[in-house]
Amino acid sequence: MPKFKKHIFICMNQREEGHPRGCCDPTGQGELQRLFKTKLAQKGLKLVRANKSGCLDQCELGPTVVVYPEAVWYGGVKPEDVDEIIESHILGGKPVERLRIPDEILNTTHKKS
Repeated sequence: MPKFKKHIFICMNQREEGHPRGCCDPTGQGELQRLFKTKLAQKGLKLVRANKSGCLDQCELGPTVVVYPEAVWYGGVKPEDVDEIIESHILGGKPVERLRIPDEILNTTHKKS
């Protein structure tokens, strides 16, 4: 089988309700990752992988999704955004700017310990 062309990492990190940093998968059901996986399969995109990810450390901006090899980070991703990300970015090569986390704020939203 050929190598994957893209990897979509979907944060599945959980924290207790009310945590000040937030939580990317509050229900613990992995709905967002399953939806990406289902939609990719429906479109026959076998060389794009929707990966479960642990904490991507962008909790305050979550749910967080990152697409590689481009290293495009998305924040506040909702189930209704999945089709747009796949159509625009994965198929069309154009990142969804309204969801994109700007490079200048990546890793700056919380204090490092």
